[in-house]
Amino acid sequence: MAKLLSVQEGLNVRKKMILSLAFSSGFLLAILIFSFWLSSDNLRLSSAKNLAPDLDHIFGTDWLGRDMFTRTIKGLRLSLTLGAFTSLLSVLIATAMGICAATFGKAVDAAISWLIDLFIGMPHLVFMVLICFIAGGGVYGIVLGISLTHWTALARLVRSEVLQIKNAEYIQISKSYGKSAWYIARKHILPTIFPQIMIGFLLMFPHVILHEAALTFLGFGLSPQTPAVGIILSEAMNHISTGKWWLVVFPGALLVIVVKSFDSIGEKLRILMEPASSNE
Repeated sequence: MAKLLSVQEGLNVRKKMILSLAFSSGFLLAILIFSFWLSSDNLRLSSAKNLAPDLDHIFGTDWLGRDMFTRTIKGLRLSLTLGAFTSLLSVLIATAMGICAATFGKAVDAAISWLIDLFIGMPHLVFMVLICFIAGGGVYGIVLGISLTHWTALARLVRSEVLQIKNAEYIQISKSYGKSAWYIARKHILPTIFPQIMIGFLLMFPHVILHEAALTFLGFGLSPQTPAVGIILSEAMNHISTGKWWLVVFPGALLVIVVKSFDSIGEKLRILMEPASSNE
């Protein structure tokens, strides 16, 4: 009887996780749909300046008469797009580094481990600003700055996973047939560690979005005309003291919700893909 109750409780917890996962995914999908559905005409200058939130402008308008709801949603779409591309690039770097460290000998492992320690030892934001400045800013600078500073933790995880499985019997058999290290990594190791890579990608996403907003807030990213959350918050700082609270509250709140949604998706998927650890 106790075992049946335990199983039922586990199923209920799993169902709640799936519902939470569906809700977070639906929220992010709604933002993407709205970002394409909303007209860019709302971003044009108008006489309706500094209007507080109402039925016509639910997030109010800014000092140039632009609709803040449209600016915020389109800014979040840009953040999601940059986040997806940057996270993917960072994951590719982490996977390559982790596999090379675990399979290509002690010298390569020592060099990559030293490189990881070097990147971890320097504060993220300082390193990102430096790389972005050297790259000339813009989208290219943001992508390069973030992707080159976010691969280290996942690379260590990939290295650890590969070290655990590289002595497996099927890999030893492949080696005995004369298969190269590259063949073994591509055919045997990558499929095994793909779930960990996928979870790492999702958990990296919220950090990338926050750092993209930080770079644009500091002025190292996109042009002021681009609807980006960091730019919106940076411009709003000049007007918040005059009582225009909606210029900061709504964009900032939606950015936090988006980040927490991705964090929730990553955590829930990690737990659902590791049922043994979630039952302990």
